[in-house]
Amino acid sequence: MNNKFKLFILILICILTVAFLVVKINKKPVYKKGSSGVYDNAIASAISLYSTRAKEGLDMSKGPCLTNDLIPGWVVDIVHVPREEIDNLPGNQCQAYLEGRARNFIELDLNGNLVRIK
Repeated sequence: MNNKFKLFILILICILTVAFLVVKINKKPVYKKGSSGVYDNAIASAISLYSTRAKEGLDMSKGPCLTNDLIPGWVVDIVHVPREEIDNLPGNQCQAYLEGRARNFIELDLNGNLVRIK
């Protein structure tokens, strides 16, 4: 093997290694039903609350915060999919989360489907 080919292989290995690490680091964890009783209960409560508020006629189109106190430390927010700028407005986000009083959130889409949990 000549030196140019060896250098090419080394560079290719470096590029592939970096690409793999970037993908691995940026991969978001996916919630799996049944993997956490706390998450399962919080999601069930959030979807139930969504159903109640929807029946009451709450306008979900602006992505409101449904509650700042779903259970201690948890909030529920409605978001668009894909996310829109209106979802990032502080008035449409849960104050308890923004202020640090809640450390966990559930995001549901306009139809009450789970988008994200943290």
